[in-house]
Amino acid sequence: MSNSAQTPKPRSGGLVLALVYVTALFFIWAFVTNLIDPLVKSMKVIYTLSDAEAQLNQFAFFIAYGIMSIPSGAYLAKHGYAKSIVLGLGGIVAGCLIAWSTTYSHTFITVLLGLFVAASGITLLQVAANPLIASMGDQKRAHFRLNLSQAFNSMGAFLGGMFGSKFLLSGPLFEKNVAITDAMKAAGLGFVTNVYLTVAAILAVFTLAVFVVRNTITTHAPKMAAHTESPFSAFRSKWANLGSIGIFLYVGAEVCVISGMIFFLEQPQIMNIPSQVAGFVGPVFMLLAMCGRFIGSWLMTFVKATTMLTIVALGATILCVIVIATYHMPATPLDATFPIPTFPGVHHAPLTTGFLPGFAAILIGLFNSIMFPTIFTLTLERSTAPASATSGIMCMAICGGGIISVVYGFAVDMFVAHFPVGARSLAFVVPLVCYLYVLWFAWVAKRAPTHAIEEGVGAGH
Repeated sequence: MSNSAQTPKPRSGGLVLALVYVTALFFIWAFVTNLIDPLVKSMKVIYTLSDAEAQLNQFAFFIAYGIMSIPSGAYLAKHGYAKSIVLGLGGIVAGCLIAWSTTYSHTFITVLLGLFVAASGITLLQVAANPLIASMGDQKRAHFRLNLSQAFNSMGAFLGGMFGSKFLLSGPLFEKNVAITDAMKAAGLGFVTNVYLTVAAILAVFTLAVFVVRNTITTHAPKMAAHTESPFSAFRSKWANLGSIGIFLYVGAEVCVISGMIFFLEQPQIMNIPSQVAGFVGPVFMLLAMCGRFIGSWLMTFVKATTMLTIVALGATILCVIVIATYHMPATPLDATFPIPTFPGVHHAPLTTGFLPGFAAILIGLFNSIMFPTIFTLTLERSTAPASATSGIMCMAICGGGIISVVYGFAVDMFVAHFPVGARSLAFVVPLVCYLYVLWFAWVAKRAPTHAIEEGVGAGH
């Protein structure tokens, strides 16, 4: 039995401190995860990859959720929340160091291995942190707490994307109409490895800080079941499976949209901006998600979660349709007085009608905002399996980010042969299908029976 099952849980005092540390985890793993979006562009250029090959960065990272979530759930059940969090952070540090070692190996495989190891650590963090934050406090406010933590997750995603674009897409290698040399590629690889070394050093310090306060987290962690069921038990629950599919498709949609954002925005018929500038614009997607989560946390206090999920899924669906429908739209100049963000030393093309699908793609971030935490808690409330097991297979489903992004990459490569100008717009059919499932999930969840989120949920619920 976990020590947390033997320790009474105080109602005040250290609870706020424990919530702060757990919320910081949401920020950290989002920051590390969203370094990959500009990394996809840098690896594509450095190693001369196709779109599908470039998306292997996302695949190597997110497939770890599919492989490591069940073992992570088993580790959590046996060793508790505090040890799981410390080990997860250690895994991220190790992965960043492996990615840094590419400075000596010079192989793309080393980068992929580092991403897989870092994602394995993040998987353990997510398996632990999502049910932990949902259970720490009044159950009626579980949606609020998880959405609030996810707001800080979006903040980390925004800053990670900005940081990555600044340092992973810097130098002449990513300027338009430049003849790329081997020396330029070597310099670009040096920027990549230095970024991951810096992240590893910072997270090593934070891991030590969490280790010091591990007892505070244990004190306020939810009780584990006296008899721990296998994480595979969640597969017997209809709603655990439906929710896992929802997470798989939602994460896949978000990842393929944001990882393709730089390529999409830099197109001449869209925004026609340099890669780094597109990298800076792309994180606005996550900034909108952050704003949406803060607003969503407030709305969740008086609007049903299923209603909110229906609204945002419908909005994301409509925006995908707009991007697809405008794939053949010519880049007709608009009024020059229309405001457009400028960057020092960067010359941008005149504002054109191509900004419509560009803005539509970015705006998807606002509607993505509450999808993950809401699907997660709706599933926990309906699953007949223990919370740790249900959380385990839902976190396993996050591997959809890697699989769907590769499907998206193949779609781009396929459409290029027939629609060279609008291929990236037409490829939005991939996230469109994903959002349609989320819309259906929200609809059917309205009529399903619910229960409190706890470890000992029986089959009769």
